Amino acid sequence: METSSKPDSSLLAGIERDGQNSFIYPLDGLYRYYGYQEPRFEKLPGDKIPQPYRDLLVHLNDMTPTLESFHQDKIWIRPEARYLEDNFYFREVVLYLESNRKPVEYGAIVIHLEHCPEDARDSILEARKPLGTLMSEYSIPHSSHPQGYFRILSDGLISRRLGVPESTLLYGRRNALQTPDGKTLAEIVEILPSAD
Repeated sequence: METSSKPDSSLLAGIERDGQNSFIYPLDGLYRYYGYQEPRFEKLPGDKIPQPYRDLLVHLNDMTPTLESFHQDKIWIRPEARYLEDNFYFREVVLYLESNRKPVEYGAIVIHLEHCPEDARDSILEARKPLGTLMSEYSIPHSSHPQGYFRILSDGLISRRLGVPESTLLYGRRNALQTPDGKTLAEIVEILPSAD
């Protein structure tokens, strides 16, 4: 989908505020917008996430360099949906490997542009590079604050995005990126396919 400067208000109602108490925010609002039932998931403590997913999810680093190091390849994004209203920017994305275009992450992210440096905003809105890459390129000071971890059964949407069979057991996390003074830069749900 193209970025819309006048997004469907039902999407923003679903994502911007109503879902913030949900463990899978902002993914839950996207599901409401699409008219899908939320995927089945179970919260797990970090030490119960099996390897290699634990090394890929249970840390305080940005996901992009973590996945690039694991796969030994550069990562790009494919935006599936983007909506912009004022400083609220939502993206549904797939991260994939440069060498073979294999999907390595499915995510839903809310980026709070008012807390991002002005010189980085155009690049963020272009949605050509993962946010983690841009955070590094623009030297944006931030810290990662995982909100929790989960396992999830892939449904039709997740399966299409990641190219896995339906009802595949996958692992993910909900994360928040913050400025040094505690302002929220981004809220993210990150789901990984099989890690081979």
